[in-house]
Amino acid sequence: MVLEFEKPIADLEQKLQEMKELATGRNIDLSSDIESLEDKILALKKETFQNLTRWQRVQLSRHAERPYALDYIYEMTNDFVELHGDRNVADDKAMVGGLGDLDGRSVMFVGQQKGRNTKQRQMRNFGMANPEGYRKALRLMKMAEKFGKPIVTLIDTPGAFPGLEAEERGQGEAIARNIKEMFMLKVPVICVIIGEGASGGALGIAIGDRVLMLENSWYSVISPENCSTILWRSWDYKEQAAESLKLTANDMQGNGLVDGIIPEPLGGAHKNMKKMAITLKEAILQALKELDKIKPEKRIEQRIDKFCSMGVVVE
Repeated sequence: MVLEFEKPIADLEQKLQEMKELATGRNIDLSSDIESLEDKILALKKETFQNLTRWQRVQLSRHAERPYALDYIYEMTNDFVELHGDRNVADDKAMVGGLGDLDGRSVMFVGQQKGRNTKQRQMRNFGMANPEGYRKALRLMKMAEKFGKPIVTLIDTPGAFPGLEAEERGQGEAIARNIKEMFMLKVPVICVIIGEGASGGALGIAIGDRVLMLENSWYSVISPENCSTILWRSWDYKEQAAESLKLTANDMQGNGLVDGIIPEPLGGAHKNMKKMAITLKEAILQALKELDKIKPEKRIEQRIDKFCSMGVVVE
């Protein structure tokens, strides 16, 4: 999958591949030309990805090959054991979680999971959790608190599922309860937006001591398409909406809404998933190291103060 703004890079990479095949097939020395083209491709990549528009970052966050929550969890941990069900209604496949060994430390992971193909997307409900998904997440977080295990949430959702059945089972109440309970968790809580972070669907597992974003993720009350539909009654203004929403990692950090940005490999997380997982793991371990030094009561106080100060204007 090649995005529109990546086509000039893809064209040069195709020429590079053809040049290498020609050199091999005809036993011609084209090493200097190949090296020159490789340098040109690298320079174009750096220029392109350092100057992405907000809409282009949204497109990257949705890339079909971008790593999802379980990809990172299995790459970062040993002996991950997935836990299922909310003990009330069902096991929501859009919300995953379980215990994993992170460099010798047991950590409770909770995240939203999308699918790679049509069958998986249907099973995962496109990463849009139902109330039972948020109740499962809360059950796992309370279990982690009981046994003194830190919590890491991986956020990647276009929003909570808006269907009638979800509303009938208390979608709003489930998300609100998660927000309330996460404020009071006695264990360290680290939240990472790894792709899309839309509306209450994201916020339902995003109350933490540290809230981090991957470089090409986004976090907002609404998606650019839905914002465009509401304001202009058309999806045609989604790029303008993305600019107005200021939803990128740099925007969020600039407004004091997240605590840090985790850099991605050149071209996006999907270009080198293993490297991205290592970088993410290091960021999580560093945050845990900092939070371990703070007493639980103080962590809770700081967590509450951090979120309560958002959106407050002092003249």
